[in-house]
Amino acid sequence: MEHLAWIAVDWGTSHLRAFAMDAGGHVLDKAQSRDGMGTLSQDAFEPALLRLVGHWLGSDPVTVLACGMVGARQGWIEAAYQSVPCKPAETGVTRAPTRDPRLNMLILPGLSQASPPDVMRGEETQILGALARNPDFDGVIALPGTHTKWAHISAGEVVSFQTVMTGELFALLAEHSVLRHSVSSTDLDSDAFDAAIAETLSRPERLAQSLFGIRAASLLSDQSDSLARGRLSGLLIGAELAATRPYWLGREIAIVGAPAMADLYARALKPQGVAATIHPGDDLTLMGLCLAYETLRKAAT
Repeated sequence: MEHLAWIAVDWGTSHLRAFAMDAGGHVLDKAQSRDGMGTLSQDAFEPALLRLVGHWLGSDPVTVLACGMVGARQGWIEAAYQSVPCKPAETGVTRAPTRDPRLNMLILPGLSQASPPDVMRGEETQILGALARNPDFDGVIALPGTHTKWAHISAGEVVSFQTVMTGELFALLAEHSVLRHSVSSTDLDSDAFDAAIAETLSRPERLAQSLFGIRAASLLSDQSDSLARGRLSGLLIGAELAATRPYWLGREIAIVGAPAMADLYARALKPQGVAATIHPGDDLTLMGLCLAYETLRKAAT
């Protein structure tokens, strides 16, 4: 590809996204596949990448800078962690072994926290992008997803963070528990969501009991699947907000993620007097990768 300078890669558990970049940080082309970390053995990462971006490559080596679960212990190679407090993606890229000499494969470090123990991979790059847009941000960045992150940001650093498995719990309950018979709709009842948020924010210890009530209501009162789905989502996010209250209470909040999920979190926080700002996660991931690449390039010159 003419003018190709480097390749940015966002490689998560279920997806692989790549961007062909020129020297000025402009996107020349982009591609994606379902070859996420969760579907690949260690020796399958390089072939998966080449299937996606091989037609961009010429004969010369090209730097590929990646973030996300590609650097997990089950990924291409286990990449380093930076310990908080720190600026994200500041030091410690890991070079992945390659057979194709055209690939200079580099993986950004994740973040780690010793006490309480916690780790993140990929979200730190979104945080880097968010801080580039708002360098003076002082507050908490929430990153909803399979494993939602709440990161305390001050003076351009991630001071601390915590992870809540709300997204994974929702998927497990909706697809593999008795509740799967009640929440098959893809629609979500907003009123049921709001009521469930309030319920578990005030009484999070009743979560397990309240969850079974979703199934009972479906059997006894012909509760709609959209109402049941709204209630399930609200109960779980409400319990998350109860657990993370010391993070978000009285602080500026930015939500980074897919619009639909970010909107749910903003809706859940609004009755608590929190007016969160929302930022698309994909845009910030690419911005973070571009900033990290520029840091590496300058360090090499």
